[in-house]
Amino acid sequence: MCGIAGQISADPNKIAANYPAYCRMQKSLARRGPDQRGMYLHGHAALIHARLAVVDLENGCQPMVLEQGGEKYILVYNGELYNTDEVRDSLAALGHVFRSRSDTEVVLHAFLEWDTDAFARLDGIFAFALWQKAERRLVLVRDRLGVKPLFCCPTRSGLVFGSTIDTVLCHPEAEPVLDEDGLRTVLLLGPARPPESGVFRGISSLLPGSFAVLTPEGFRRTAYWRLEAHEHEDDLDATVQRTHDLITDAAQRQLVSDVPLACFLSGGLDSSILSAVAAR
Repeated sequence: MCGIAGQISADPNKIAANYPAYCRMQKSLARRGPDQRGMYLHGHAALIHARLAVVDLENGCQPMVLEQGGEKYILVYNGELYNTDEVRDSLAALGHVFRSRSDTEVVLHAFLEWDTDAFARLDGIFAFALWQKAERRLVLVRDRLGVKPLFCCPTRSGLVFGSTIDTVLCHPEAEPVLDEDGLRTVLLLGPARPPESGVFRGISSLLPGSFAVLTPEGFRRTAYWRLEAHEHEDDLDATVQRTHDLITDAAQRQLVSDVPLACFLSGGLDSSILSAVAAR
């Protein structure tokens, strides 16, 4: 688990002036990313990262910057990509050269190759922000089921975003004002909330399976994935085998780590099965 945050502003003076706020935002993410902190401040953009290092501890530091064709791409990424090897192999076959084993670098190269079409190719849990400096284009992305959080708050000159609501509220242009919808969320649904709700007025959550693009021309959100229902046609034996294969594959992909592994057990059937598979 890592943490991301940042601001995009049409007025570059605001980026320079808000450095104390960015430090507060980064500090609010410390529990999500205790191993490394990084910050990119330039022109119209501030990108903030707090890292929990799991894979390629030395080379996966963020923000991660890549230059290609006169454009500079800056990425802050929270999550884990489970098909890293497959995506990396596809990109290497297209001529991409990698300097690390980090899935962060794979995500960055995937965007360079396929732009927003890359997101449907990613299998994992993630939320990330990618800034294209020359085009002044910010892309925010969230995984298919919304495991990793990402909140946005429009401002007079652009946008503030962060992994948590309290991170966004560290910025002076994000005000902690409750409206009727926020009160309903707190009093009737809490700790749950509607999918797009950020509880406070003006703060919203990027929906699962979607991305948002901010440019000087405007802000738009787009779904890149939707859950589809299909008729189940397998018999019992095939269903049992398919379920076994899916659980085993999911566990194996999530055991990729350069640090010690552990399981958190609730004692229920699902966590017990996954722990048994992982132990084998």
